[in-house]
Amino acid sequence: MSKFQDSLKDGHHKKFADMCGNWKGTSRTWFEPDVLTDESTVEGKVYQALGGLFVIHEYTASLQGKEHSGLMIVGASFSEEKFQTAWIDSFHNGTNILLSDGKMEEGIYSVLGSYAAGSPDVRWGWRTTLEQPDADTLVMTMYNIQPGEQEAKAVEFTYSRVKE
Repeated sequence: MSKFQDSLKDGHHKKFADMCGNWKGTSRTWFEPDVLTDESTVEGKVYQALGGLFVIHEYTASLQGKEHSGLMIVGASFSEEKFQTAWIDSFHNGTNILLSDGKMEEGIYSVLGSYAAGSPDVRWGWRTTLEQPDADTLVMTMYNIQPGEQEAKAVEFTYSRVKE
């Protein structure tokens, strides 16, 4: 059996498949450390792509009454021995794709990317974690990392599975 087939059976790709389904929950946004800016409803769906090689998370939320949406592709690279994401959305990224990679730490997928903040020469970090503490809960947390500063929670989706 191939490494991928093993992973579909009881590895990371199985864990990704366990995240698949329809989700509804709360989106929280912070523009300053520890100062909650907004709390609203978020709806998402996670589904497999390319025979389970990847999962895609699509969502719609709002921020201060204005709707926005996004999409994140999640994968596990065997050759590079890390997890990778590509994230686009209609609020944070503009015309950019945020590419991130990382590892699993204590059962939580954690990836790190960076983006230009006002100038191509100034890069801020963006760390995203994916955690599924039980079959019906999915938590996605994003942290902003200003150069030379500690990371600060920026966005968090706390989902409950929608029962069909």
